[in-house]
Amino acid sequence: MLAYLSLSVLPAALLIAAANDLYEFKIPNWIAITMICAYPVAGVAVSAPPQIILEGFIIGAAALTLGFALFAGRIVGGGDAKLLAATAPWLGASGVGPFLLYTAFAGLALTVAMIMFRKTPILPIYAHAPWIIRLHERKGDLPYGVAIAAGGLVSFSQTPFFQLAFGG
Repeated sequence: MLAYLSLSVLPAALLIAAANDLYEFKIPNWIAITMICAYPVAGVAVSAPPQIILEGFIIGAAALTLGFALFAGRIVGGGDAKLLAATAPWLGASGVGPFLLYTAFAGLALTVAMIMFRKTPILPIYAHAPWIIRLHERKGDLPYGVAIAAGGLVSFSQTPFFQLAFGG
């Protein structure tokens, strides 16, 4: 029971991060902190070997370095970089490649969708949802947390912890 509950932290946090990024163009720090704190708990709950848990933290540190570089290059926001780093430990060495690929494809789809959406005129119905107006008017910004969340959710079943909990 604890294994399933602790494993649910990753998809729940990714969904909350995506919704928050779409709604406010911000990913709160508590989401990444929760993901990092839940990671070793989930590892213990699914009886993961200590090497796998340690490997995840090393992958997370590498992802944080990559996230800082992308943030410094103004490619992603700070929240996106932290979300990437908080998601990476859960994926393990075998899941990082698919995660990055899925995230890139989701980012491409998100970019195309946002370009199309922003080329349409603002409709009067948007007045009932100010977040849609913000999404429409912030032409240079992209809520990339949505793509990171999509990549993480699609690759979740390939993670070491998921495999230990559900077999595979």
